[in-house]
This record gives sequence, structure tokens and C-alpha cells, in this order.
Amino acid sequence: QDAEVVRTRDPQRLAHCDVVVDVGGEYDPERHRYDHHQRSFTQSMQSLRPDKPWTTKLSSAGLVYCHFGSQILAGLLGQPEDGPVVTTLYDKLYENFVEEIDAIDNGIAQAEGEPRYALTTTLSARVGHLNPRWNDPDQDTEVG
Repeated sequence: QDAEVVRTRDPQRLAHCDVVVDVGGEYDPERHRYDHHQRSFTQSMQSLRPDKPWTTKLSSAGLVYCHFGSQILAGLLGQPEDGPVVTTLYDKLYENFVEEIDAIDNGIAQAEGEPRYALTTTLSARVGHLNPRWNDPDQDTEVG
């Protein structure tokens, strides 16, 4: 809750961070490193949690959700992490929101014939709306 967010790709600064997400070139959950950009990375929800059916390659967002989603939902709902409410919500939230982020971030098309995942919103468009318009006098992207 009181964490400092640092935006950097500097390996020396990353080495001092408690948690590193989407940069750093390594996936090591024991050291809290959650990057998916290395060529050798092929993890999916199913490969990390064999009880789950989804085979879409995880993005860093999906990695964080995979490792902490149930814990966060349990805390927010005041329910047991392994209870039916948290389990159902975890699955639905992945299937109808996070999987789309994983797929888009990894360049996976929704379909080659039958759709691979549900496209219920265009998160990329929502994020894009936070950026300044091309003709805005203030082009500060950090504001959004």
C-alpha cells in the first residue's frame, strides 16, 4: 500500500527493487521478478496453475494476477482465498478481463476462425484515451 513506484529500465536500479514488473528480462517469482519479454518465456495460466484451462501466454499483468489475484480478491471480499466465491471471481475476472490483456500484450490475435478469447472491452483504447491528443499544447503523458 505504501510502496514507491519507480519507472526505470536501469538494471542497477532494478536490482534494488523489491518487486519488478514488465522489465528486467526475468521471471522469478521467488525474487518477485515478473517480466515476460524474454524469448524463453512461454508460461500460461494453465502451465503455472494446472487446474486452470487457459493457455494464452501470460503478460506481466497476467503473471501478477496469477500469483496474487486470489490473495487480493480474498482480502477485498473478506472471503477465504480457497473459497468458492474467490475461486469463481478469480476465474471470471481472468477469463473476461485479464486474458485479453495477456493476449493483446503478446500480439495474439483473437481469432483464426473461432475466437480464442473474449474481447469485452478494448483496454488499449481506454489507455489511449489517457494520452494527450496530438494537438494538445501540453504533451505530458505522465498526467494521464
